[in-house]
Amino acid sequence: MLKILETHADFYVVHKSSGLGMHCDGEELGVVTLLEQQTGESLYPVHRLDKDTSGLLIIARHKDAAREFGRLFEAHAIDKYYVAIGGNKPKKKQGLIQGDMVKSRNGNWMLTTSLKQPASTQFFSFGTGLGYRLYLLRPLSGKTHQLRVALKSLSAPIMGDTRYGGEPAPRLMLHAMTLRFIWQGEQLTFFLLPGEEDGFMPCHWDEFPAFLQPWAQPWPQVKSKA
Repeated sequence: MLKILETHADFYVVHKSSGLGMHCDGEELGVVTLLEQQTGESLYPVHRLDKDTSGLLIIARHKDAAREFGRLFEAHAIDKYYVAIGGNKPKKKQGLIQGDMVKSRNGNWMLTTSLKQPASTQFFSFGTGLGYRLYLLRPLSGKTHQLRVALKSLSAPIMGDTRYGGEPAPRLMLHAMTLRFIWQGEQLTFFLLPGEEDGFMPCHWDEFPAFLQPWAQPWPQVKSKA
């Protein structure tokens, strides 16, 4: 059964576990179908998470809400924050990762230096003394594999991301922990740190207060397109 974190008249916010796809794949049910079975409603996904990423997901309860979320996402009016565990020696420890994404010959995505339609990600990183770093990520665009490619470009791929050269781990160490947006004039914030029940590496979050209020951090400025 899916964990429903918010039941709103217009939408649900659910916790998607790592390994659960958005849509059905053969006999394996996706998150939308599972929630429809759980609620008895016809539902509308308004954004997505990679199968191996855990965290918060909005699913609209009717078409009008789905259209409004589509407008908000297109206008970049929904703030999203992620936590990742990655390499200990990034090329830089905070700032902006920006560039166009193109597919390589092996089908993976890679970041380029051009800025025609760039993927943009702001980030901070924090040493743990355990041979890896915690990354607080704020994507400003919604490209496929954007965060995974961003950390790969820093020479600090996400642990468990075998596709992009990450160190072995029980799962992809990437979790969508915060969603913030204005709905019908009200500021809404949904927040869920990853736990050991997610298969995420245990962290003492009180030692890293930036993750407890990610929206309050001094985020780096975004470069304008060249």
